[in-house]
Amino acid sequence: MDRARRPRSVLAALTAALLAVPALTALSSPAGAADADVAVNGGFESGLTGWTCTAGTAVDSPVHSGRSALQATPAGSDNAQCSQTVTVQPDAQYTLSGYVRGSYVYLGASGTGTTDVSAWTQSAPDWQKLGTTFRTGPATTKVTLYTHGWYGTGAYQADDITLVGPGGSGTGQPPAAPAGLKATSVTSSSVGLSWSAVTGATSYALYRDGSRVQTATGTSATVSGLAASTAYSFQVTAVNAAGESAKSAAVTATTSTGTGGGPSDLPAHALVGYLHASFANGAGYTRLADVPDSWDVIDLAFGEPTSVTSGDIRFNRCPVTECPGVESDADFKAAIKAKQAAGKKVLISIGGQNGQVQLTTTAARDAFVTSVSKIIDTWGLDGLDIDFEGHSLSLNANDTDFKNPTTPVVVNLISALKTLKAKYGTKFVLTMAPETFFVQNGYQFYGTGKWGGQDPRCGAYLPVIHALRDDLTLLHVQDYNSGPIMGLDNQYHSMGGADFHIAMTDMLLTGFPVAGDANNVFPPLRPDQVAIGMPASTNAGNGYVSPSEVTKTLDCLTKKANCGSYATHGTWPALRGLMTWSINWDRFANGEFSKTFDGYFG
Repeated sequence: MDRARRPRSVLAALTAALLAVPALTALSSPAGAADADVAVNGGFESGLTGWTCTAGTAVDSPVHSGRSALQATPAGSDNAQCSQTVTVQPDAQYTLSGYVRGSYVYLGASGTGTTDVSAWTQSAPDWQKLGTTFRTGPATTKVTLYTHGWYGTGAYQADDITLVGPGGSGTGQPPAAPAGLKATSVTSSSVGLSWSAVTGATSYALYRDGSRVQTATGTSATVSGLAASTAYSFQVTAVNAAGESAKSAAVTATTSTGTGGGPSDLPAHALVGYLHASFANGAGYTRLADVPDSWDVIDLAFGEPTSVTSGDIRFNRCPVTECPGVESDADFKAAIKAKQAAGKKVLISIGGQNGQVQLTTTAARDAFVTSVSKIIDTWGLDGLDIDFEGHSLSLNANDTDFKNPTTPVVVNLISALKTLKAKYGTKFVLTMAPETFFVQNGYQFYGTGKWGGQDPRCGAYLPVIHALRDDLTLLHVQDYNSGPIMGLDNQYHSMGGADFHIAMTDMLLTGFPVAGDANNVFPPLRPDQVAIGMPASTNAGNGYVSPSEVTKTLDCLTKKANCGSYATHGTWPALRGLMTWSINWDRFANGEFSKTFDGYFG
């Protein structure tokens, strides 16, 4: 806990790549009278209709003209390309142009049948026109237009993209919007949908809470990877060679309650806190028996290794010389039993700011299992919290798939936790408290990255969380001591207000493509598995938010009310609750954090 982590920028070698890109081509003479603009929705007034984007969205500011423009944000292995394929005539002249803002923005055409062309700008702090011309080949009837940025260089905008030239034969019009959309089946993780066929449609696109999630060739589909006990809004569009229809009327479906991941006797909304049990600081020592009843899960901080790579974890209670008033071992054990009798869970938290744990070998893995078991058995605890920070977890350069990790420190930790869960059974409580750098930052960066040079710790918790998701009781990411993190709106969010907590939690409950790879998506967690980590007071860590901002966060995520600028992808009334560092600092601040929780959930 309480360690700052700021994401590093992607180290991209741009020079050679940029030299290979064709320079801005001079625009040709004005098009003939018979020419037309064959681009579909080039002003993005109909959102992304007609376009296929890896990381784009329509925004109402900034715009070059009209009401909307495209905004897209490249990630570590994704240049945020948006493209559309249009119908053209063979052996004909075309002029492509558009307006862009941002750094390293490209506009181009491929599949021309002659020479593919592009134009780019290194820096456009305000709207700048790009343009180029090409002639189609003797057999060319379709050309793909595109715009994209460069890896890890920030968001770009595009607007008013046109392709002027002879219209292709049979260009036609996009189909009508589908009717009759309805939910046909609902589970804890999926919703089945069906709709009426549309004349002239060759496929259909499905949208979940406004975001395109998949396509279908027939008139039914199942959207999976959803969170349990969560309300979702769905729409569908019809697609043909001329473009995409308007969206259908929306239908809402709420997934059923999920199971698994820990004991069912936790309260519906739980308050989690860390108790300084092995050290003292400015917050002062708090006896376990004096912890208020507000706290449902009490993490004893901390169990630490005898050395970084030993795997041998020891829990040493704070000595009386450092913690005047510390209770005896017998009284500590009695307090644990009393808390458990009152329905509370008491866990040992491993790691923290100073407790670096690297299970580099199977011997270290086995020592971890043995020593943690001894701590749990000695004190009669309910389970384990993993608070690995610093350099405990990182990914080897060739470890690129979070679903199939190969790095020993990750593989051995997963194995150790599965062994402990199997040993203690279904009542064993397993929680994790990673920093944002190791989880949500994985939306942009994962490990060393496609081109190398990234911090190998980026997203390194994702394979652990994913492998243990069926055994995980709670994930409470530390939404504090964090640098700016990009959310699913492709905007950076910073600590200090409800917006940060809403955006970070939405990522966990919606799921996200890892390192921008749409084919490698981290699935959403159940809302009952998620608590939001916040500092208890200004003394506890950077990122403190006032009680009113805590309330805004909970209102938005559980009721979709009071949300501010960030649009969530669902509503999660079953969100488990809040976590804080720490119980001691909350007591130091006259219980402000716990009183806010109690006042909200009752």
